[in-house]
Amino acid sequence: MTEQTTGVPRSVPTEAFRAAMACHAAGVAVVTTRDATGRPWGLTVTSFSSVSLEPPLVVACVARRAGGYRAFADCTRFVVSLLDEEQEEVAARFARSGADKFPPHEHDTSTPGMPPAVPGALCRLDCRVHARHPAGDHLLLVGRVTEAHHREGTPLIHHRRTFHTLHSDPVRS
Repeated sequence: MTEQTTGVPRSVPTEAFRAAMACHAAGVAVVTTRDATGRPWGLTVTSFSSVSLEPPLVVACVARRAGGYRAFADCTRFVVSLLDEEQEEVAARFARSGADKFPPHEHDTSTPGMPPAVPGALCRLDCRVHARHPAGDHLLLVGRVTEAHHREGTPLIHHRRTFHTLHSDPVRS
């Protein structure tokens, strides 16, 4: 039966969709927040994008099964840290479930009153929640950027389910 005869949209098998999306190279970000008790939560995301310049908006996609999901679903503020090519270990740590993601020896580089940021990241975006949108097994967390800090460097990239760095010259047209 087709979508036209059943009225139910046909879906691609999960593994085929994963394999197709693995072709998309993406920068790696760590998103952090605090829950109502002040406990910090963080996770690695590759589904992150700018949305708007006026006002400055970004979106991070948070899996409903992620540790700390409830903290992100309820938060009013969050921080996005775009990782440097040397921060593969940081990306792996924040991707693991149940790991100690905030070692005491790492200093909090966030703006006062904001969740912790990743020290040494290429970019830090302090955000106030602008909107939340449920989307399948994820939550689209839209943030209005209140502060942006960046430095020169090379980003960590996720492609074909593994981390990479950029080693080629820019393509010129």
